[in-house]
Amino acid sequence: MIEIKKQSLSETFSIYFDVRMLKILLLGAISGFPWVLIGSSLSLWLKEDGLSRSTIGWAGLIFGVYAFNYLWAPLIDRIQIPILTKKIGHRRAWIVLMQSLILICLVLWSILNPTQNLAMVITVGLFIAIASATQDITVDALRIEQIGEHEGKSMAAGAAMAVVGWWSGYKLGGVISLFSAEYLQNLGFENYWQLTFLILGVLVILMNIGLMFISEGGSEERKKKQKEDDMLISNKFNSKNIFTDLLTWIGGTVSGPIVSFFKKNGFKIALAILGFVFLFKVGEAFLGRMSIIFYKEIGFSKSDIAIYSKTLGWVTTVIFTLLGGLFVIRSGVLKAMFLAGILMASTNLLFTLLAWSDKSEILFAIAVIFDDIAAAFATVAFVAFISLLVDRAYTATQYALLASIGTAGRTTLASSSGALVDWLNGDWGIFFILTAIMVIPSLIILWVIKNKLKLSEK
Repeated sequence: MIEIKKQSLSETFSIYFDVRMLKILLLGAISGFPWVLIGSSLSLWLKEDGLSRSTIGWAGLIFGVYAFNYLWAPLIDRIQIPILTKKIGHRRAWIVLMQSLILICLVLWSILNPTQNLAMVITVGLFIAIASATQDITVDALRIEQIGEHEGKSMAAGAAMAVVGWWSGYKLGGVISLFSAEYLQNLGFENYWQLTFLILGVLVILMNIGLMFISEGGSEERKKKQKEDDMLISNKFNSKNIFTDLLTWIGGTVSGPIVSFFKKNGFKIALAILGFVFLFKVGEAFLGRMSIIFYKEIGFSKSDIAIYSKTLGWVTTVIFTLLGGLFVIRSGVLKAMFLAGILMASTNLLFTLLAWSDKSEILFAIAVIFDDIAAAFATVAFVAFISLLVDRAYTATQYALLASIGTAGRTTLASSSGALVDWLNGDWGIFFILTAIMVIPSLIILWVIKNKLKLSEK
């Protein structure tokens, strides 16, 4: 049973001053930053090199990696990185390794031209996505493990801080990316995007330095529980040899986390949870994938996008994510989910109004602000929900399973966003109306299972 207790405003906000929240903030930034690289930066780079909306949309399929990182999440929970693990810890070793791969990919991008080497550019982007999706497995596990298993209100606050951190990494990284690209372009550099990627590489290095201040804990208890599960499997074999040891390891690593999830929630409810997670943010993803292309087509410059969509959007996201955490703690995850779904659908319609109006900076700012408010509420509720569901013995694997299924809906379906706009002959207004409708199926599923989830709100 998941319990979220109500408390006073002062008690709730005091949680945010816990030093652990600052560490979670950094972990969120580490997780969010790569999305700038393979999201808005890559999209605008391809757009300004003359590639079509459909090509840019299909290039977004590289995000599909996030939908399947649960497949190798069990390995991340078990396999240790030689030398690094002993020196800096199991979780941090994996993050540093993946950050190093991202840095190498940025260097490769700095010497490539999309019009001449599109396949190579997308391939490097795919490697960034793989490294990012892999580090997310460990980042989420390390973030959850910063909070005690029975600290429900701290977990909700931690979810809010993780979201603030994610959007900070995403938004501020986007600001640096866009301003750097425009500044270098104005100076006359033809390879301004390639130089921008080298600048972004510096941020990767700084994040790794900050990571060293985050401590790890609970590894011994996790190993003990995993060994106990391995013993249960091993005892079913009449004899012990290399083959049975291998089967035991595979069974404990792969099947253990999945069986635990279905056993804890019940088969039907578990499937319904997975269905809800898959569909909840599909509409938001359709909008997000094409938003920067939409802004560019209706006449906004890179600096305009940086100011309104990134800087202003980041401030809004930070404020309303913290308020969203307060709402989750006081009102419960379910109410937050329903409110977030309604907000996401409603704010998407503001973009329809923007599309069918003349270029308006005021309307642009309003649409961005309310979209970020909806995204803040949706994300903090979503993160708190799945964080409270995971078994601490399989933190990385179970969280990765739930998060990646949510990403599957956002990436696999939203990859057709550019093709949908083209099919609509560039009618952005209708496109945004369709994105608003997409949230309805997930809310229906949530309504059906809400009483069976046995959420206790005190």
